[in-house]
Amino acid sequence: MGCSGCETGRGNTNTNTPPAGCGSHGTCATQGCNKFTVFDWLSNMALPSGEEVFQGVEVRFKNDRKGYFLNVDKLPLAVGDAVSVEASPGHDIGTVSLTGELVKLQMNKRGVTFEEMKKLYRKARQTDIDKWNEAIALEKPTMQKARQFAIDLGLNMKIGDVEFQGDKTKATFFYTANGRVDFRQLIKMYAENFRVRIEMRQIGARQEASKLGGVGSCGRELCCSTWLSDFRSVNTSAARYQQLSLNPQKLAGQCGKLKCCLNYELDSYLDAIKEFPQGNPELQLKKSAAFNVKVDIFKGLMYYIVKDEPGVFHPVPVERVKEIILMNRKGEQPEFLMAEQPQSKLVKQAEPDYANVIGESDLTRFDRKKGNPNQRNNNNNRNAGPRNNNGPRPNNNGGGQRPNNNPNNPPRPNNGGSRPNNPNRPPQNKPRPNNPNNPNPPSNNPPQNEAPK
Repeated sequence: MGCSGCETGRGNTNTNTPPAGCGSHGTCATQGCNKFTVFDWLSNMALPSGEEVFQGVEVRFKNDRKGYFLNVDKLPLAVGDAVSVEASPGHDIGTVSLTGELVKLQMNKRGVTFEEMKKLYRKARQTDIDKWNEAIALEKPTMQKARQFAIDLGLNMKIGDVEFQGDKTKATFFYTANGRVDFRQLIKMYAENFRVRIEMRQIGARQEASKLGGVGSCGRELCCSTWLSDFRSVNTSAARYQQLSLNPQKLAGQCGKLKCCLNYELDSYLDAIKEFPQGNPELQLKKSAAFNVKVDIFKGLMYYIVKDEPGVFHPVPVERVKEIILMNRKGEQPEFLMAEQPQSKLVKQAEPDYANVIGESDLTRFDRKKGNPNQRNNNNNRNAGPRNNNGPRPNNNGGGQRPNNNPNNPPRPNNGGSRPNNPNRPPQNKPRPNNPNNPNPPSNNPPQNEAPK
């Protein structure tokens, strides 16, 4: 019964069917698969003598809606029990998500006073659970019809979610709209078709995203649908402090607003940026000026480009930048940005520690063609057909020679691949005259491949 309120796939409590995607197969009692789960870290701590346990109970309904009720009859309740609580009108069915002293802290966090708490009637009976499951089954078809009615009336609004009360006497429609909407006629159509009491509640884009849920660009579930209960304002200045590009497609979440996670590390950036000089200070050197183009906050570096050396980034520590600023105020101009030696080399990115043998980090590794391109071209030329459509070239000689189509140029005789003997040609083995300057005169011995004459 602990997973009966799961939005992604609610189980049937009557047939003990676990909800879809439940890792514990519906047997967990810690509400681990529900949204906005609170860990009771005070459950194993004993109260002082004479103190009674706080009878307040946190009850969870569909999605992120929670309520705090007073256990008047002091019923023994555990996390995961289905209970019947007071509603207006009638009663509602929910699941116990927290009991004990930690409920006081949650009430203070949400601003709920003791006087605002309603009564908890009893543990849910089987008839109550059956009617609750019937109400849950009506939510999706009701939302589809409600959206169609709003479209037919031409209202500029979007029905995001529908929640039925546990006793099927009331339905709450959550909608988003850019402005004020006159939905009086729409409520009449809803009351005539659905035969329940209608309540319209306008929510923002972030509340709609928290109800619908989803997966963010980080690969995890949305923070607003899992643990984030309050939505603080997010400005573009948070992205500027963190050196992020002001790209609305990357900075916006699924709700269309700026991502809430931009505020998570903002305080760390604000503390670290206090050590940097304000603005983009320009440094005056003896030869030229240097302009700031980039800041690495956590490494404490400011990257400068000298006017005479465009395209060369010089990383300068913050202490050195402050020192040069003080020198410029006194009318002094250093020769180089760094005191030790000039930075004249381009800043290169650090090589990865691992050996990338197969190039798995390269996004274009599948675009490169394998093999030797020259060898592939030779094979293609060898297997290529004739250039024209007149058939293959004729070869009547049988020796691989080209045919002679010129009658004025007779073909050369072929004597087995060697040149014909010319009687007028002098013999090749004629002895050379002795050179007195040659220390190694030629010998009169005949060559080995000829017989002596």
